[in-house]
Amino acid sequence: MKKIICILCLILSVSFLQAQESYTINGETLELKTEVDGQLDLLWNIIDGKYRYFVRTEDNTITELKNTKVDRKFQEEYKTLLEELTNNTMPTKRLNLTLFSLKEFIDSYNVSADSDYETNVSRSKLQFRLGVFGGMTNSPFVNNPNNEKTPLFGAELEVLETNRISRHAVFMQLKHVVEQDDINYSTTELSLGYRFRVINKETFSLYANTKFATLNFSNATVVTDREGVITTEELSETSFDVPFIFGIGADINVSKNSFITLAYNELFALFLDNKGNFSTDFSIGYKFKL
Repeated sequence: MKKIICILCLILSVSFLQAQESYTINGETLELKTEVDGQLDLLWNIIDGKYRYFVRTEDNTITELKNTKVDRKFQEEYKTLLEELTNNTMPTKRLNLTLFSLKEFIDSYNVSADSDYETNVSRSKLQFRLGVFGGMTNSPFVNNPNNEKTPLFGAELEVLETNRISRHAVFMQLKHVVEQDDINYSTTELSLGYRFRVINKETFSLYANTKFATLNFSNATVVTDREGVITTEELSETSFDVPFIFGIGADINVSKNSFITLAYNELFALFLDNKGNFSTDFSIGYKFKL
């Protein structure tokens, strides 16, 4: 086991060394990584706990990108330098001295200046998925003495990144719980939530949900018996909550752009009390990419 660990460490060390090269710039010897390689190159590394960025031109001149502070005001020398190197063809007003911002800027210039250049920047794009679902629930956060199950149906809009198989997503959901005589309760819920994919494959994903904001339009019939006198009262209520309701779900890919969805929701909530019934909130649905 010790030999295997040593071999792995050696391989990782060699890979790390190959990923950066040594340069002498203004008498200073630095180990730098190449982030963008084209007509303009972007070199960088963390040196003494500080991010430092350099640009290399086709004649192999390397210049540091700086943003010095004089009288509490940043001079933004890196913008002036990059404007000169790109012949003022690229706007720098919103350019930040960060790795991603510089990488995107220099990559965009290389794309415009060289038709043979292949971009290596993956720009985030949003993907929208629309789904419908139906199932059964025992509404565990409302009074339900006999643990009755009622139908539910709804729709959901999910938003995630497309530049990779994203583990993170946000969703907006509209759900309606149908009233039945045995429970005399119905609600229409609009909610916002967050989803994290624990298992994340192209053909299958398993995820955890949390609804962090809900708006409910509820109707209930309350029957009271006072000394043999039975009264019935119809109640309507609109309520906004930040309940953090948790559940789990899965997407099963059935075609290039569509999924079968399975969900087990309302397992527990941080800021809502369970009324004594463990959740039996199940649904099945169909989701497709827009």
